[in-house]
Amino acid sequence: MMPWKISWKNKADEKMIPDINLSDLLSYGGVYKNIEGSDYEEVFRNICNRIELPESLTPDMLYDALCAREQILTTAVGNGIAIPHARAPMIKEFTDQRIAVCYLKEPIDMAAPDGKKVFVMFVILTSSTQSHMQVISRLAGLLKNDTFKSALENQIGLEGLLALTNVY
Repeated sequence: MMPWKISWKNKADEKMIPDINLSDLLSYGGVYKNIEGSDYEEVFRNICNRIELPESLTPDMLYDALCAREQILTTAVGNGIAIPHARAPMIKEFTDQRIAVCYLKEPIDMAAPDGKKVFVMFVILTSSTQSHMQVISRLAGLLKNDTFKSALENQIGLEGLLALTNVY
């Protein structure tokens, strides 16, 4: 189990929730390269069979949730990046949360707003809606940074991602 850096946020209308540390989630989720597939369903199947999942979650459960969410609206955000996630939290434990960074062997069309094919996916697994929103917010900030985007285009590994995450 990972040591987690936790600070607590207090929101008047919500339960107290732990503050998310992207570096921890990326470390726990890992980086995967050469994910094969010609469409999001094939890619999701290969991702789900390859990434390390919490014991409470099977590859089939995650695959079904990712596909169901993708059918509602694309998770491609532009610049060749997608952020696949389930519509609702699929894990119970805060310490099981993770972000798996998955570089595709060949970019795929996912109807991104800018029309660019997706070459990297940040697969998010969180334990609450609040945690999910924190992750999305922090990723959005990182994905605006040209140095970070360039590193993704070069398929930077985990250590490089962690270094950039801590800088930006």
